[in-house]
Amino acid sequence: MLEELKRFFLKGSVLARLIGINLAVFLLLNIIRLIFFLWNIQGAGEVMTNWLGVSSNAQVILTRPWTLLTYMFLHFDFFHILFNMFVLYVGGRLFSDFIGAGRLTVTYVLGGLTGALFFILAFNFFPVFGDVRSMAVALGASASVLAIFVAIAVYMPNYQLPLLLLGRVRLKYIALVFVLIDILSIERGNPGGHIAHLGGAFWGLAYAKLLQTGKDPAGAISNWLKPLGRFFAGKPRMRVKYAKARPLSDEQYNIQRAELQKEIDRILDKISQSGYDSLTTSEKEMLFKMGGKN
Repeated sequence: MLEELKRFFLKGSVLARLIGINLAVFLLLNIIRLIFFLWNIQGAGEVMTNWLGVSSNAQVILTRPWTLLTYMFLHFDFFHILFNMFVLYVGGRLFSDFIGAGRLTVTYVLGGLTGALFFILAFNFFPVFGDVRSMAVALGASASVLAIFVAIAVYMPNYQLPLLLLGRVRLKYIALVFVLIDILSIERGNPGGHIAHLGGAFWGLAYAKLLQTGKDPAGAISNWLKPLGRFFAGKPRMRVKYAKARPLSDEQYNIQRAELQKEIDRILDKISQSGYDSLTTSEKEMLFKMGGKN
């Protein structure tokens, strides 16, 4: 397990960088809090939360627009970031394999933004939040993480994950449990956080449905996020030039495409029945290559 994690981070994938940034921010902010504590300076955590977390107050957001982005990388509690990074690791690997690593950053960011939007609208619309709407702050990657997990669960609903004590469980049921927990927890505590989670889940659902209809908003949006995308993409791979292949006729192309699609369908059926681990190395490589073309 440790060797696998080591290879994962050394590979420098999009997912590894997202997790790495979250962990780095978590460590940095907690070190700063510790320094302030040792020097008996009060309120460090509150100051960082107010300047990096997203407020439900629209006037505050206008003066601190960066918080719409920074809040989705902000954690102070160890178990909060541990759970988020675990779900991001599991869901992000599946997302990268089946939907494409190139879409992961966009989904993370837009899931977080949609979560922030749900949070802000809810606190300014529902009367129950009237007394706290001017001071409520949301933080954490949960909305972004849930967007990724729900997206892959909608895209590959029958894919099975092995769960301790439960055996193999389909993704759609795991995602449904996550969403139901957030809905039922709104009135029990941290309503802003749970509402933001639902916003992320909503984006994940909408995005997967758009992909299934052949529409990919990430393509257009990624043009706006190219500087961010280049950072997450890691080192560019060495390009190798090949001689141009002889062009195929329409009939040859259609036959080749049909055979490829048939093979992909066979692999996906195998995953649904036996899980990802049952694939051979060549089958995994084929899925990886197809994901890279998306």
